Amino acid sequence: MSAQVPSEPIDTQWLSDTLSRQRKAFLNQPYPDAAERRRRLLSLKHVLQTNQDALCDAIDRDFNGRARMETLSAEFLPSIMGITDAMKHLKGWMRAQRKLAPLVFQPAAAKVFPQPLGVIGIIVPWNYPLYLAVGPLIAALAAGNHAMIKMSEFTPAFGALFADLMKQTFDPSVVTVVNGEVEVAQAFSSLPFDHLLFTGSTSVGRHIMRAASEHLTPVTLELGGKSPAVIDRSMPVREAADRLVYPKCLNAGQTCVAPDYVLCPEDSVDAFVQHFINEARRQFGDVAENPDYSAIINKRQRDRLVGYLDDARDKGASIHIAGDSDNLDDYGDKLPPILVTNVKASMTLMQDEIFGPILPVMAYRHFDETLAYINAHPRPLALYVYGYEKQLRATFEQKTHSGALLFNEALIHVAMDSLPFGGVGASGMGQYHGRYGFNTFSKLKPVVSKQRLNSLKLIYPPYKGWLMTAILKLFGR
Repeated sequence: MSAQVPSEPIDTQWLSDTLSRQRKAFLNQPYPDAAERRRRLLSLKHVLQTNQDALCDAIDRDFNGRARMETLSAEFLPSIMGITDAMKHLKGWMRAQRKLAPLVFQPAAAKVFPQPLGVIGIIVPWNYPLYLAVGPLIAALAAGNHAMIKMSEFTPAFGALFADLMKQTFDPSVVTVVNGEVEVAQAFSSLPFDHLLFTGSTSVGRHIMRAASEHLTPVTLELGGKSPAVIDRSMPVREAADRLVYPKCLNAGQTCVAPDYVLCPEDSVDAFVQHFINEARRQFGDVAENPDYSAIINKRQRDRLVGYLDDARDKGASIHIAGDSDNLDDYGDKLPPILVTNVKASMTLMQDEIFGPILPVMAYRHFDETLAYINAHPRPLALYVYGYEKQLRATFEQKTHSGALLFNEALIHVAMDSLPFGGVGASGMGQYHGRYGFNTFSKLKPVVSKQRLNSLKLIYPPYKGWLMTAILKLFGR
């Protein structure tokens, strides 16, 4: 049974004491075997499967309307798949990798030994509270670590349920869930973890990294940014529009890897807008009454998004709403898919990560303009290219930087545990998922062993013999 999460205001000493208990417990079992790690992962899988409905309902309450199928497909399913993948490959990940010692150091044996780090801190955002808590936890447990998890204050119903379920499933010295407001997150990020993983905005990521630096705590920052979608003339614009609706509208656009803006051929912008609107209406119909279309998490976020539209309209943009009403108040807590054309760089929606169902469409005349625009801005978490021209792949692989690069699809890489997930530059640092998460939360420790025969004696000082001269000539060429 886990320790009780204290009521507000939080006693920061409680956080420190919890970390101390976890570290002490870890030191008592610093290298759990594969059976113990598998048992922990199975316990996590079981509690998720047996509480599926309650977890979905809690997220629905926090969003005041979260599409159940989106919670199942984008949170529950990849969580279960991630646990299954980790259990399948666990023994292989734990196995030390033999390395060949150079001839000059023979006889010797060398290997890389993956060692658990200790206690991992995990800070969870509000947009996918289940998957972005469980995903890092899978990696931490597979690597043999203990974990403390800070849930978002914007998902109190889910946070309380998740804390209770983890309390029932794990000893608090192995897994502890913390809930609370911003000051709790600040105190949490200042703890001397052995590794800290944060998922959230770039601006908050800077504060997290600054706090962690006080203890030289290694950090993995999974941030966001503006992920572009480039449409090449080699793909029919209707096809590109059809393929972009789902990844943009999943969770009402509240996804860190959602397409943030589109770069479209100038002569195809109008056609793209119309096809996108038609496809959005086909998929979602009346979004205000459609339970398969999610709400914006809270009024603060909705007001922010509406503010982007007001700013863009005031600066000359055209607004295209894929809904039955042009009055956004008619949609309640939701926002329909909205496209924005005639955008300018000075508009707020072209400067901030949108994180909602608003999609700016920028026109280009020559394809090289797309590369120039992307490379002139902070490196995105994902880059999506739509086109059938073969040369596109080599061009974007070699001439752009992004956390991930996808051709003719979006989002799906997040659920592929065989691939690393992480940003670059302003979109983050470090990576996890699958073996990459195991390695992130392990110290890949080099181990070198020599036996009775000590060949290095031959090169001990004084340096007067012929052997060192011969070695330098042979191996220093």
